[in-house]
Amino acid sequence: MPEKLPHVVIVGAGFGGLQAALQLASARCYVTVIDRNNHHLFQPLLYQVATAGLSPGDIAIPIRHVLRRARNTEILMAEVTGVDTAEKKVLLESGRGIPYDYLILATGARHSYLGHEEWEPFAPGLKSISDATQIRGHILSAYEKAELETDPKRQQALLTIVIVGGGPTGVEMAGSIAELARKALKHEFRHFDPSHTRVILAEAGARILSGFPESLSKAARAELEKLGVDVRMGTRIEKISAKGVRMNGVELEASTVIWAAGVQPSKAASWLGIHSERDGRVPVDAHLNPQGHSKIFVIGDTAKVLDTDGHPLPGLAVVAMQQGRYVAKRIRARLSQKSRSVPFRYIDKGMLATIGRTFSVASIWRINVSGWFAWLIWVFVHIMYLVGFRNRVIVILDWMWAYVTYQRAVRLIVEDKPTR
Repeated sequence: MPEKLPHVVIVGAGFGGLQAALQLASARCYVTVIDRNNHHLFQPLLYQVATAGLSPGDIAIPIRHVLRRARNTEILMAEVTGVDTAEKKVLLESGRGIPYDYLILATGARHSYLGHEEWEPFAPGLKSISDATQIRGHILSAYEKAELETDPKRQQALLTIVIVGGGPTGVEMAGSIAELARKALKHEFRHFDPSHTRVILAEAGARILSGFPESLSKAARAELEKLGVDVRMGTRIEKISAKGVRMNGVELEASTVIWAAGVQPSKAASWLGIHSERDGRVPVDAHLNPQGHSKIFVIGDTAKVLDTDGHPLPGLAVVAMQQGRYVAKRIRARLSQKSRSVPFRYIDKGMLATIGRTFSVASIWRINVSGWFAWLIWVFVHIMYLVGFRNRVIVILDWMWAYVTYQRAVRLIVEDKPTR
């Protein structure tokens, strides 16, 4: 590493971290990107991997490939365990310390079980490729077991799927699973009818998609119910076990429970020795710096940033991307000794959620749209944000095939078993 060049370390190659790295690719600095995985993942389409619509490789791309032309950038696949702010080093699990002049923490979020971590083995969340393939295998295995089952009660339990959480992930999962059962698997089993699958979407609040306008929440619920999803509002989850769930005092046998109820940020606050907010996010100022650290930036799901009305910005990809670009511009300005004191301002580009194959809800620039036109907007936006030309082409082709045939491309059950 050239001694004379300032060193920028980016922890996390999600939407925010990757944007920052791309913007710094031609800057007069040396950049190190650290991530526990070797790939950038397009999380908004992860539910389609979990429901056999897309392959993991369709929505992920190697970080090294994305940054291959950035000659000033190195990529390290490693686990970060802390930050030594006094010595200005990022600490790795291997014991190595990576020195930095500027540090960008874009570490994302993980599942939050609201104080019930014992539920995790029975209700996987959806944040990684391994999560998605695990859920996919569990759902498809339940159908295979139902084909063998002769006890009607046990068969119904195998065909019962509970999704906890009525946010975009939960809503999109529920719609996709309902279509998988009623369309893609319709004629493929001989001893039971897949359309008898019971999909339950359990939401603790008064409505699903609470971040959307109420009219769109109602439209989404109506479409889910049209697909056969049992939408339950005001539902309190009291217990999750291998047998199923207890909701509002009622035991329900279910072979598959999927957690989409909440997330929590990484341990970045403790790394910096900062008291985090109640939700675990690191409070930052208008320039995305935590208090007392002018050369450290926290972005994405890890940061608590307030909008002009004093409300926290949502954990959306577009928020992280804008923050990543902003931080990179600030660092470039500092490197060129130019003053850049303009605070970060989020440009709201709206919200999207899809239910099934041709219905979406969209709130863009205070214009609320639902139905087929909103679905076209959803398709266009997701294709544009996918990283890599190959991924865009493959996803478009897979969607076209699924639209015409109702078939799911990747219905594979993959388990790690020793070879004989």
